[in-house]
Amino acid sequence: MADYYIPVGEVVKSEPKSIGIETPRKKRPKELAVITECCTGCSGSPACVPYCPVADCMYWVPDEDHPPFGRIEVDPVLCIGCKKCTSKGPDGSFLDGCPWDAIEMVPTVEAAEYVASKGGPPEYLRENWERVVEPAIRMSQLAAQQG
Repeated sequence: MADYYIPVGEVVKSEPKSIGIETPRKKRPKELAVITECCTGCSGSPACVPYCPVADCMYWVPDEDHPPFGRIEVDPVLCIGCKKCTSKGPDGSFLDGCPWDAIEMVPTVEAAEYVASKGGPPEYLRENWERVVEPAIRMSQLAAQQG
């Protein structure tokens, strides 16, 4: 399995961010867009973000070790699974999304399992409870409600 960047817990959503609808999604999507380690952030002008139709779903995360570089992340709670951010759009149509194929559509349950698998050793869980465990719990509760 690829290494995904799935945000967990509270995050600071920096510009550039997606703009669009602000209403909560009505149902859990079958797939979520997740960012892989291939994301370069397109040098601060990401090609994928303008295609996202949901406000604050896609956003810039600066690389604190290598400024001014960074990457894009997708909020798993806001993602509607529309595939517009990828270069492979709905029904196989081509879009001008990610030029690096750094966005994968992953089954929602697999994304939740991936977040949960990042728990690691007990001390890591204690230190990162809000970032790792609580989002996985929220995703599984959402899945149960809409399942």
